[in-house]
Amino acid sequence: MIAVVDREYRFLIANHQFAKTRNMTREQVVGRFAHEVLNREFFENVVKPKLDECFQGKVVTYETKSSYPGIGERDLFVSYFPIEADNGIDRAACIMHDITDRKRSEESLRESEQRFRLAAQTGKMYSFDWDVTTDVVVRSPERVKVLGAKEPLRFSHQQFVGTIYPDDRPAFIASIAGLTPERPAAEVIFRVRSSDGALVWLKSSGHGFFSADKLMRVIGMVADITDLKRAEESLADMTRKLIRAQEQERARIGRDLHDDINQRLAMLSVELEQLTENPAEWQDRVQEFRNRMAEISNDVQALSHDLHSSKLEYLGVIAGIRSWCKEFSQRRKMEIDFSSDISSAVPAEVGLSLLRVVQEASNNAMKHSGVRQIEVQLREEAHEIRLVVTDAGRGFDLEESTQGKGLGLTSMRERVRLMNGTIAIHSKPTAGTTIDVRVPLVTTPTPQRAAG
Repeated sequence: MIAVVDREYRFLIANHQFAKTRNMTREQVVGRFAHEVLNREFFENVVKPKLDECFQGKVVTYETKSSYPGIGERDLFVSYFPIEADNGIDRAACIMHDITDRKRSEESLRESEQRFRLAAQTGKMYSFDWDVTTDVVVRSPERVKVLGAKEPLRFSHQQFVGTIYPDDRPAFIASIAGLTPERPAAEVIFRVRSSDGALVWLKSSGHGFFSADKLMRVIGMVADITDLKRAEESLADMTRKLIRAQEQERARIGRDLHDDINQRLAMLSVELEQLTENPAEWQDRVQEFRNRMAEISNDVQALSHDLHSSKLEYLGVIAGIRSWCKEFSQRRKMEIDFSSDISSAVPAEVGLSLLRVVQEASNNAMKHSGVRQIEVQLREEAHEIRLVVTDAGRGFDLEESTQGKGLGLTSMRERVRLMNGTIAIHSKPTAGTTIDVRVPLVTTPTPQRAAG
């Protein structure tokens, strides 16, 4: 959800998602004071103090809860960014991310930790005794609950090391090598294959016994922490996605507001100031100013449309992408030759990823290709969607661009990867650019590493 407010806490901009979540139209939000749109108590106690900090020149971030009509209470991560004009900071851009799902994942993680404690009580752990002099390891019968019924009761320590996942062996071996009479205890986390082939996360806590500084025996406990590790990885993945989405949206909104909208408004302000010195010209230029204000308003609305994929919801994936291409062509005076022969229903999450790739590729072509025509093709091939975006422009050095600071190519790759798809980018200086994306029609979550 995105909005811009002025120093009087009046909404100047509100995107579709902001209005929709509050069960309002943008016309019902823009121009009204924040305390009229939000709950007054929530505005006075939470929003206003944070906005006041922002108007002092600070970037403010915080988490809060807010209730929405028909939705109920949601957890939000809120960011406020000051926007400077010639007379100082007079506006604040507000970005609100719904992190309710992330919060639920954190709760799931806490529940997993509780399950780990219960697992210890119900036997999802086993003890071991390693006689270093004979290299024989004896494990308690509870091992079958963790590693499967085929696991032997006793075997050599070297055999056990061979069952450890290769990436984890160095840490396991180092934990044993680090045992000394002064520091006889060690703890290490690693993965092994159970007798049924599944990859299991284990946490081993051991205590060494020495004779004349020589390690003679190690005893300890091993616990199955697979559920806990999966929950941690799930939470970390969701957090990475949230951070990535935040950074990309911040960068784009900042560029569009500062480099385009803000500059045009500043120029308009300068010309109006000059006009006060020549009142005779006022009548002749009123229509010109009206037209320019209408253009700025249309571009702000287009920015909101680009950030929110409402057309995909109302028109469907193919028609929504076609409509965006048509709007972009009219707005940017760039011809997009769009074609599609897809007959299957395209999942919404796949459609959104494809739209973002088309948007990024189209904007890149407009800014860098040097041509005013691109081709967008959507095809259905063997249970997958293929998107090809082509321009015959000046092209670029792919390796050099990848190493730069831009997020465009990285963003496209990440979106496609999250859909279990592939993306190939072909470009050379003076030879044009082709972006070739293939995404399965039915997507499945990327498997967690702990599951093999």
